Amino acid sequence: MRPLLTVDPSDWRGVQAALRARLDGDGPAVFPAEGADAPREVDDAVALVIETSGSTGRPKRVALSERALRASAEATDAALGGPAQWLLCLSPAYVAGAQLLVRGLVAGTGTVAGPIGGFEASAFARAAAAMTQPRRCTSLVPAQLARLVDAGESDPDVRAAAARLDAVLIGGQALPESLAVRARDLGYRVVRTYGSSETATGCVYDGRPIGDTRLRVTDGVLEISGSCLADGYLQDPDATAAAFRIDDGVRWYRTGDRAELGADGRLRVLGRADDVIISGGVKVSLARVEAIVRELPGLGDAVVVRAPSRAWGEVPVVVTAGAASLSLDALRRHVGEQLGAASRPADLVHVPVLPRLATGKPDRRALETRLARGADR
Repeated sequence: MRPLLTVDPSDWRGVQAALRARLDGDGPAVFPAEGADAPREVDDAVALVIETSGSTGRPKRVALSERALRASAEATDAALGGPAQWLLCLSPAYVAGAQLLVRGLVAGTGTVAGPIGGFEASAFARAAAAMTQPRRCTSLVPAQLARLVDAGESDPDVRAAAARLDAVLIGGQALPESLAVRARDLGYRVVRTYGSSETATGCVYDGRPIGDTRLRVTDGVLEISGSCLADGYLQDPDATAAAFRIDDGVRWYRTGDRAELGADGRLRVLGRADDVIISGGVKVSLARVEAIVRELPGLGDAVVVRAPSRAWGEVPVVVTAGAASLSLDALRRHVGEQLGAASRPADLVHVPVLPRLATGKPDRRALETRLARGADR
């Protein structure tokens, strides 16, 4: 057994030092968490424990080995053309932030701290200017990229700083195509990533697996194998057994995401397997509705969730904190023309602020609970 060291994630240098001790020698496993009630010891192979956001259910603690962390870091280097210095703008409490520190340690290129928490484009530009290595990269979520794009369209210093980076990895949630186009028009080298804590962060770049990652779709759900896979969930053998399985000697992680693999092997994620509702006897993908809605003016941050309906069972509802420039009727026509009548949103709800999880992802369950108490649809 190995000691488990809990480190305040706001102290990114402390997390980095603890990870260095674990990767370079026989240091304790690292758990970047604030005030966490954690076990004192974990299995000897564990190097990092990450608590999931809980966006798809009860939060779990993912146990990652040194082998998985190194495999992920080395696969990233290979996919992006070589080792790079990384600009940290995500909390080390989440796998993308922690793994960014690991990449700098494994490659020896180091890490520069950017705006962690409240993201400001000007602070990002100043931090990027402090980077010294020939190759420079960062990892952001779409909301951060949106601020960087908005600022870059009017501030040449921000634009130049972001365009100087060799890669801007975008993950955590779906990237609207309109935002990706605006970013690339500014010269930002955007790379869409797909992955999770269970895969030691992104293991698919622009639809293609990196390193020794393998993909397959079983019963419509994406499964992943490779050296980047986590050992499982800390002190939760039932959840581990449900998510990880061995098939013909190969260990697979069942993601819970619906997906398709093209003839060229490119991955297309269609949304969560549990985001499909039955509305009037017809299957409706909330993720597909959301993707279409987010391309409309003023609805780039919109969230589409389920709501109960006496007439239809369940219906999609659009929730936004933005100022939509079209009416509910126009929105229903637009969605219906592309996805059919059953997919038309039953309502367009405006809220002062979208509730979010600590990761920045929309808190869909909170919205669904609120809508369940609302007016009948």
